[in-house]
Amino acid sequence: MSDESSKPVIDLDAVFTEWNAYEARRAELHPANKASLFAALGAAGITRVVLTFNGGGDSGQTENIEAFAGDDLRDLPDVVVELRDLLFREGEPRALNQPLADAIETLAYACLEQKHCGWENNEGGYGEFVFDVARGTIALDYNERIETSQNYTHAF
Repeated sequence: MSDESSKPVIDLDAVFTEWNAYEARRAELHPANKASLFAALGAAGITRVVLTFNGGGDSGQTENIEAFAGDDLRDLPDVVVELRDLLFREGEPRALNQPLADAIETLAYACLEQKHCGWENNEGGYGEFVFDVARGTIALDYNERIETSQNYTHAF
């Protein structure tokens, strides 16, 4: 016989409130992170970056990162970009000092998580980010894979 009163009680409203507050605090970091990344890209003469990604089966990855100066393909310079991140239940954001390619990926994944959390699960998703330095924009073209089932019943 078990004592039901000894089981922990989870207050789901409190958990969701805490999670929503965390997501809001993390989203507040985005403008400064974007500005830091775009400053580094601009200083390197990079006008556009295209990042492609693909995920499924509980894993996802960046497929390719291409940087351009105008229409010319360029190598990313060997510079470090400081971004800020916040982990769940952490009090203060932490600094992430990352090579430029990693910083691009970190910001892309943060954007992807905001709009399509779980993009790497099950059938997954794929797409492309375009970082337009001159316009100061990040555009996401996202494709979600969906498995469907159709049922047919026939009587003869």
